[in-house]
Amino acid sequence: MIFLDTIVINGTFVNSYNQIISSPYFKRFMKEYLEKLEKKGNFPKILKTFKKKTYRYQELLSFIYTLTLKPIEDMDEVSRIELYDFVEGFYDFWREKHRFIVKRERFSKDINERNGILKSAIYLGDEFENTVRNLYRDLEFNISLKTQKVFRQLPSGAQVIFITDKMRAPVKKRMNYEWMYTVPFIWNSIIEPPAIFHTKSNKRTGVFPVVKSKFLDKVDLEGAGWYAIPIHVGKLLLYVYFNYKYLAHAAGLANLFDIGDPSDPQKPDGIVIFGLPIDQVGKEYKDGVIYEDEIYTGVIPDLDENDYFGYAKKMILTVHNLIMIDRGKLPIHGSLASIKLKNGKSANAMFVGDSGAGKSETLYALGNLDEVESVNILIDDMGSLSIENDKVVAYGTEVGAFVRLDDLPPGYAYSTLDRSIFMNPDQTNARVIVPFDNYEEIITPIKIDFFLYANNYTAVDSDDERILFFKDVKSALEVFSAGARMAKGTTSEKGLSFSYFANPFGAVQRKSVHEKLAEKYVEKMFESGVKVGEIRTMLGVSGYEKEGTVMAAHALLESI
Repeated sequence: MIFLDTIVINGTFVNSYNQIISSPYFKRFMKEYLEKLEKKGNFPKILKTFKKKTYRYQELLSFIYTLTLKPIEDMDEVSRIELYDFVEGFYDFWREKHRFIVKRERFSKDINERNGILKSAIYLGDEFENTVRNLYRDLEFNISLKTQKVFRQLPSGAQVIFITDKMRAPVKKRMNYEWMYTVPFIWNSIIEPPAIFHTKSNKRTGVFPVVKSKFLDKVDLEGAGWYAIPIHVGKLLLYVYFNYKYLAHAAGLANLFDIGDPSDPQKPDGIVIFGLPIDQVGKEYKDGVIYEDEIYTGVIPDLDENDYFGYAKKMILTVHNLIMIDRGKLPIHGSLASIKLKNGKSANAMFVGDSGAGKSETLYALGNLDEVESVNILIDDMGSLSIENDKVVAYGTEVGAFVRLDDLPPGYAYSTLDRSIFMNPDQTNARVIVPFDNYEEIITPIKIDFFLYANNYTAVDSDDERILFFKDVKSALEVFSAGARMAKGTTSEKGLSFSYFANPFGAVQRKSVHEKLAEKYVEKMFESGVKVGEIRTMLGVSGYEKEGTVMAAHALLESI
């Protein structure tokens, strides 16, 4: 199946030149490329023989297949150059697409059997990539009659292979909505890093409203254009449904969350649907909406401006946070790390702040200090607090990080190159999705020692002012509740903005309940000896975007 930017190849695909060129994928892809060349006015003259009123595609494809078999001897130099450039451009055009293989395999509870399935899928992906690359090289050689002096093993196959099965949870454990179980469920993914995706949007806007409505029985996932991926968001299980066009975001989720399996007997705690037609959602909810039905159901409409991974991630986390609030937990938009110093001291520090506040950047800077033995990030963006054994503890949600590259040292991107997914790396608010693979750690309760608001807008000259600790609950709640932040281009906001408790993902939708929970938890922190304060990262202060987080890291080191 081919969309403008996405190609999805059936996992039963046979890897041979003939199979590739004669496939409907190749024909549709060729048609799109030829239309692009015609619009630009640089259509190769030699290919015009295959067009009168319309293209004679079968003859054109037969000609291309013939080019793979033997060199062309009787061609003038101008035509040879034009045809060579055509193949080169066609290859680049292919590589610009989001490329996926979807392979249907029965999920097995036997780990050895699953391992065999994964090896087979990896072999399939390698064979497909080699076939595509060799097809390109044979075409170029047979046209140019020259051998390249440098061969570059460019990524040419599928960027991600998804292994799917039907939902195999017991029928008595399922919800009473047939559409939820008719789509293929992803139970494993194989990513060829670095996977680079370019989406139509690179910012998120607005706050997802919560609307009481009987919505689940109205959902219609038409045709074969949908997949589901079950993910663990902290201790919750969510079913996330994706239209084909947005499989790049499904790949991002596979790198960010722990994937569930199709035989999990647990009913989902929540649902997210990405890419539902706007007429099923309502034009008033073009940025997304959460329906409060039998369970919370987040919906992101099929619009170009919503084609950004932040929509998928933040909708998932908002649904998670609403459930946590209902259960008396306090969702926190922030980061938490277990920090160990070389002198033997240690602490668990939690930062609270909206996107671009400097949370991840400060922890990265801290990890590079000579005095620090390790910084183990347990929560990168969202977690929840609970009170257990009279102590405030935290739980995480993700097994990875969705990191803004713009404010990190250049070396960070290279250090994660071999296991990351990059989103729009050539744009402002470029992001990388880095896995940590520590699910058991993030769902284990972690006692908090520092609870700090990440202030990115206040310029400070003295090291003594980089971290300020509050003396009472009221002062702390005033700062945390204001949620002030200098916008950094991660959303549509500009300048100094305010968001209740720096958390537009559930907290603001349930503000009255959240206020009572926040007061309860901060009081318990003061009672139990947690150091509650504000750390000035200066990430939003002109001229201090890099240096500010390093100085904040030094101040935190001294406090520990």
